[in-house]
Amino acid sequence: MKNIVIVGGGFAGLWAGLTAARELDLHGGAARITLVTKDEYLTVRPRLYEVFSEGLRAPLRPVLEPLGIQLQLGTVQDIDRQQRSVHLSVAGGESLALPYDRLIFTAGSEQRPLEIPGAAKFALNIDTFAAAQTFDRHLQDVLRAPDRPGRLTFIIVGGGFTGIELATEMRTRIRAHSDAATARKARIILIERGNVIGRHLGANPRPAIEAALREAQVEIYFGASVAQIERDAVRLTDDKHIDASTVVVTTGLRANPLVAQLGANTDDHGRVIVDEMLRVNGAHDIFAAGDAACAKADEQHAALMSCQHAIPMGKYAGYNAAHDVLGTPLRPYSQPNYVTCLDLGESGALFTVGWERKPEKSGAVGKQLKQTINTQWIYPPSGSRESILAAADLDGVWPPAV
Repeated sequence: MKNIVIVGGGFAGLWAGLTAARELDLHGGAARITLVTKDEYLTVRPRLYEVFSEGLRAPLRPVLEPLGIQLQLGTVQDIDRQQRSVHLSVAGGESLALPYDRLIFTAGSEQRPLEIPGAAKFALNIDTFAAAQTFDRHLQDVLRAPDRPGRLTFIIVGGGFTGIELATEMRTRIRAHSDAATARKARIILIERGNVIGRHLGANPRPAIEAALREAQVEIYFGASVAQIERDAVRLTDDKHIDASTVVVTTGLRANPLVAQLGANTDDHGRVIVDEMLRVNGAHDIFAAGDAACAKADEQHAALMSCQHAIPMGKYAGYNAAHDVLGTPLRPYSQPNYVTCLDLGESGALFTVGWERKPEKSGAVGKQLKQTINTQWIYPPSGSRESILAAADLDGVWPPAV
């Protein structure tokens, strides 16, 4: 029996497995699909700026098992392209080698480290479920601690998508562990080394973002960079000293370093370059999708490191890996429709369309849509085997029409 091995259990990996299973089922193919990941959950990463809860992850087994997809827990140590096998470290420190006929690489991304003194020891992030949980526990500890200089000062480093969402949500998170008076008293600082907020989001959404940050009483330090992080303070490159109990870093992503195991060309984010079929250049038996892959979404734009692109990319990779095993035609990946939905805390949310990010919905209407996206659309399908297979249809529309 042929083996399809998927490395990575995020959005792209999950949907690659489901769609591969669907295509094999439709066409009477026989292949063993194995999903390799570190734990039994899909982390709903776009929600980690929110008030922490167990609902920010979803179990994988209930969606994989009805389709006969095997879940293999472990940490990938090596990908042997010559022997076509993935070598893992599994529970108890044992090693396991998984042979593959087709490999789908969906190992995702990680936050770029902030290479400054004290960052590794004192800075927090919300890049993973565990990191978000650690931040939430830290927040509770700070709010229970005796007052001291900077106790209620919260610094967010990075004014991109995640930084904006966390900054506008922070008072809600503080209130969840204390009270409204404490939340109002808190000082929220957003440090952005550029001269505008949300630079990569473009000019169109900026007025709404700036208004929301003002409403949330977020202080913005433009043209600033952190030089050192201490236990209870931050020092900026202009030698400004800020007492602060909490520093959260949201400075962008890079592809999982496992990409180097593929021995292929990468882009500036460390993503492996793939062709229109999502096949890794120079490797006929390896496909890649999600944050670890650089693919063309249309003639002018590369897919972004977001679940909006990871889900369809994963479906195409699963479809093409399955059809490559079946010896039937593959389909080129394309995703010309692009939208964004940025949470702006108590100001609502901003929904934009197109790569120029033209605002279309905002305020309470935008917030309702954001909540639908966050709590419904990006979660794994559930229900019967038939309903899960139906959700994995490559021609299904994602995101749904709004």
